[in-house]
Amino acid sequence: MEDNKIDINSLIGLFLLGFIFIVWLWLNPPPEQEIIISDENIEEQIQEDKAIDTELSEIIENEIDLSNENNDLFIFDSLQSNNQLKIIETDKFKISFSSKGGQISSLELKDNYNYLSKPVNLVKNGNSIFNFSFLGKNGVQYNTNDLNFDFFVQNVDDSKIILMKSNVNENTFVEYKYTIDDGYIIDFDFRSEGFKKLVNSDQPYSFEWELNAFRNSKSISYENRYTYLTYFHDNDNIDYLSISGEDEDEENNLNWISYKQHFFSSVLIPKEEQVFEKAIFNSEDLVNDTSIDTLFTKKFLTTIPFKYVNNEFDNSFRFYFGPNEYSTLKSYEIDLEESIDFGWGIFGFINKNIFVPLYKYLSNLFPYGIAIIFMTIIVRIALAPVLYKSYLSQAKMKILKPELNEINAKFKDNAMKRQQEMMSLYRKAGANPMSGCLPGLLQIPVFYALFMFFPSAFDLRQKSFLWADDLSAYDSIVDFGFYIPLYGDHVSLFPILAAISIFFYMKMTTGQQMASQPKPQDGMPDMAKMMKYMIYFAPIMMMVFFNNYSSGLSLYYFISNLLSIAIMFTIKNYILDEQKIRQQIQFNKSQPNKPPSRFQRRMQAIMEEAERQKKNKK
Repeated sequence: MEDNKIDINSLIGLFLLGFIFIVWLWLNPPPEQEIIISDENIEEQIQEDKAIDTELSEIIENEIDLSNENNDLFIFDSLQSNNQLKIIETDKFKISFSSKGGQISSLELKDNYNYLSKPVNLVKNGNSIFNFSFLGKNGVQYNTNDLNFDFFVQNVDDSKIILMKSNVNENTFVEYKYTIDDGYIIDFDFRSEGFKKLVNSDQPYSFEWELNAFRNSKSISYENRYTYLTYFHDNDNIDYLSISGEDEDEENNLNWISYKQHFFSSVLIPKEEQVFEKAIFNSEDLVNDTSIDTLFTKKFLTTIPFKYVNNEFDNSFRFYFGPNEYSTLKSYEIDLEESIDFGWGIFGFINKNIFVPLYKYLSNLFPYGIAIIFMTIIVRIALAPVLYKSYLSQAKMKILKPELNEINAKFKDNAMKRQQEMMSLYRKAGANPMSGCLPGLLQIPVFYALFMFFPSAFDLRQKSFLWADDLSAYDSIVDFGFYIPLYGDHVSLFPILAAISIFFYMKMTTGQQMASQPKPQDGMPDMAKMMKYMIYFAPIMMMVFFNNYSSGLSLYYFISNLLSIAIMFTIKNYILDEQKIRQQIQFNKSQPNKPPSRFQRRMQAIMEEAERQKKNKK
């Protein structure tokens, strides 16, 4: 929603987008019941250990030999049945592993902070649980997150290996192996020994991964809009669950499954050159009322069935815990960058191949807010020829307006003849009324691509500019202390500045357009009057709609409108000469008639057919 050619033509794109968003909000209301989980609830949940299944607990024995000759390779932590934690730090993470269930109990992303200036935790206080569930020969369902594991930590080159075992007896155990290097990927291996006599291998075992997504941004509604479960399958297809309410799906041949939390993701990835044959997804929106603070935004759940290997567990996959930064995700070369919503088709192509590298380059040279201004200047200069074409078309139509009004008056009772005469005049004068619309249409891909770019640009996160302390969030200058429906609980300044600049730009451009519009016929809409209303409606809509949006997006609009005003002023006063245009039109009219173009012939045929049908009905 980025190109600021806000005349009547490109306003069509703006109003359609606004209408789509309004309809989307109406068709996708939030769930009726809000789920609010307080810190006290979480602490209570942490204290509530699931009861270990009675039959399995009778055979669980911890028999790790303390005199093992290989103990010099490992750091022995605990053999106790109570929950123990092991903390591991790397350049990217600070991770805690829990002996209960062998879980990652907390995962903090270093050098990343939420809107309260606290570290970003993708896992903490039991918000994420994974579990292997299998059926015993006795018909009882067992869960590995009920087991107690022992830790062994090993340093191998630049990697840390966390080996976790839960022993049933000397020759029967379950083993988890985490391998962490200097990146955002954690390798996970899962295997068992001696379970042939315990499991019912006729039924597959399943991996279940549940996560409640923490809120990390100032605007709950804005962050929640970009928080959803997305998955990549069949090597080239990206899909996602609904961003509101509850949704579920099932898919085959999965390349990865991502719990996307606006600027961060937790991703499950099969081992190299493999796919998950099948997975079942569930998503639930936990935000019922955006005016109330909530701890979580979404609840995600994935279930993946696996087949036994020789009646044993044996599987490997990877986790990605990290930022949704395009260059970082792309570096893993498994299409993780497709999880960032830059728009579909040509819009995504423009963002990935033009705006992402352009802004990356500019932000390496200038502060982030200044980089937005320079990118805006480049975009507006690139689109200046389009503005010129549009204004030239309007100037021609303004000159022809008196003759068009005469034709309207002369043939007011004969629509077909009126259209024929108008088209003949356009052809003689070398004018085309569609040439004023086409420039606006050409700008729509850029307009919408930038609308998708700024909300997904990780580089803007927590980067300040002027009064905005975070270009990826709204720039509040006044907090109400209460919530106004559709508007919010605050006043953002950049949307107001953008709305003011749009108002003056539209006053400038629609004045020219209204001067070029012929008088409307009976029963036809008065376009000049509609444009007059739009001058006031569009700025109000922008001020309200973008109050909770990224301040970087509103900054772009503001600067883009100012530049558009400057460009239009320059074109009008220093480039176009209406007297020369008038002389050229008169010269064109004096020349022999040119044969109608293919488009004009087609329009002529359509009008003749419409007139014929009208007569037949009479």
